[in-house]
Amino acid sequence: MKIILNETSPENIGKWNNLLESNKNNTVFQSPPMYNFYKKVQNFEPFLFLCMDEEDNCSGVLLAVRIKEGRGLLGYLSSRIVVYGGPVIKEELSNKEEVLTHLLDIFVSKLKNNCMFIQFRNFFEWTNNEKQIFENYGFSFKERLNLLVDTSSKDEVLSNISSSKRRQIRNGLNSGVEIVDPENISEVKQYYNLLFNLYKNKVKKPLPSWSFFKEFYEFSKNGDLGIIKLVKVNDQVIGGVVCPITNNRNIYEWYVVGLDKDFKQNFPSVLATWVPIEFAINNHLHHFDFMGLGKPTDAYGVRDFKMKFGKNIVNYGRFARRNKVFYSPVEFVYNLLRILKRV
Repeated sequence: MKIILNETSPENIGKWNNLLESNKNNTVFQSPPMYNFYKKVQNFEPFLFLCMDEEDNCSGVLLAVRIKEGRGLLGYLSSRIVVYGGPVIKEELSNKEEVLTHLLDIFVSKLKNNCMFIQFRNFFEWTNNEKQIFENYGFSFKERLNLLVDTSSKDEVLSNISSSKRRQIRNGLNSGVEIVDPENISEVKQYYNLLFNLYKNKVKKPLPSWSFFKEFYEFSKNGDLGIIKLVKVNDQVIGGVVCPITNNRNIYEWYVVGLDKDFKQNFPSVLATWVPIEFAINNHLHHFDFMGLGKPTDAYGVRDFKMKFGKNIVNYGRFARRNKVFYSPVEFVYNLLRILKRV
């Protein structure tokens, strides 16, 4: 058993794809197109770990991305490594725990000093033994809720959406709104500007740079990664959503925005949420994934909105590992700046 780091020869990509195609936990976030996308985004750096068995077939993959908010000291102090939906390990193996251990061993030794924290955002349930392996490498399990909408039946989807949201979807669609693909990069920039203002004034969390959305748009034009859908009225972009797609399986809500206060009668946030659900239904995908409902113990207004669209709440949680030297003082300074409204 050996680990290959960041080697994306056609042969390795073929073996990587073979693993994903046969795995029920396959996700676009652990795929070759996502690796290529991360490589193009400003302040993003991907790390690919392929576990190869004795016959040189791929038995596991771990794709991570290091994200920073700038260069130099600021870049380091803001750096975090995120793993979405991984690692993915060959299902029929009798030594799955050995593969997981080997991947985490190389992964942690390589990256533990290169960021403030590492986070695995889980898309499926790990066994207790597998959770213990993560703990052995310094990770703690954090509960996080999520909502999955089963999109196999339109009638069932609609029955699980609240009557108020069904009415808003209907009224929004009848209000003269258009739900469209971006016509050009300028419309994507309009959508990004809406997101930028939302994150700056309300969400108060880091938003990827413009290059993230520009590159996602370029990939989406070729049918890679997923879709961008815009909500428009009178040729003005008033909302939109970026949705990665796992082929033949799931669609995910990565970034969504709507100008609800300025366009109350159009319900842009509701429509931006509905359009990928409808896309999943029409394209026979299994689930629409909201990508998070927050901590179970904390009040979260966004959760109240999202729960109007379904009932299947899961708690796959996250694994987190902090930089023991720098994380706490950096977090203190960041929270102080937030209180002072400097970030």
